[in-house]
Amino acid sequence: MVAGSTSRQAARASALAHDLRAQLGKLKRRLREQSQVGDLTPSQVSVLLRLEKDGPATASSLARTEAMRPQSMAPVIAALESAGLVSGAPDPSDGRQTLLSLTDACRQWAKKERAARQDWLTRMLQARLSPQEQDQLAASIELLKRLVDD
Repeated sequence: MVAGSTSRQAARASALAHDLRAQLGKLKRRLREQSQVGDLTPSQVSVLLRLEKDGPATASSLARTEAMRPQSMAPVIAALESAGLVSGAPDPSDGRQTLLSLTDACRQWAKKERAARQDWLTRMLQARLSPQEQDQLAASIELLKRLVDD
C-alpha cells in the first residue's frame, strides 16, 4: 500500500510541476506583452539584465557569462551602444579594455518597462481575483519561494 501511495504522490507532483511550468510560462509571456522591448533580441536583453544586476563589465567577461564567443558578443554590444542603452569607458585597472555599463536612458527605460508590467499585473489581480483569492495567491507565493530559494 505504501508503494502505491508513493507512486500516486510522485504522479501528482509530476502533474503539478507540468501545470506550474505551463502557467508560469503563460504569465511570463503576458508580462512580456506589456513591455515595449521593441526590436531587442533575447541576447541583447540578457546583456542589459546582466549589466544591471552585476554592474559594469568588459565585452569578454559578458561573452563568458553569456556563454558566447567574444566575436558573437561584438554585434550585440554594438547594437546596444547605437541604441543608446550601453556606453563604454576605459577600464581603470586595464586601460586596454573597455568597461560597458548601462546609460541613464537605459535605466529610465527599464524602470518604465517594469512599472508597466507591475501596473498590468496589479490591475489583473484586482479585476480577476477576490480578496480571498489574493490571500491564497500570497500563500502560494510563499510556497514558491521555498521551492526556489536556497
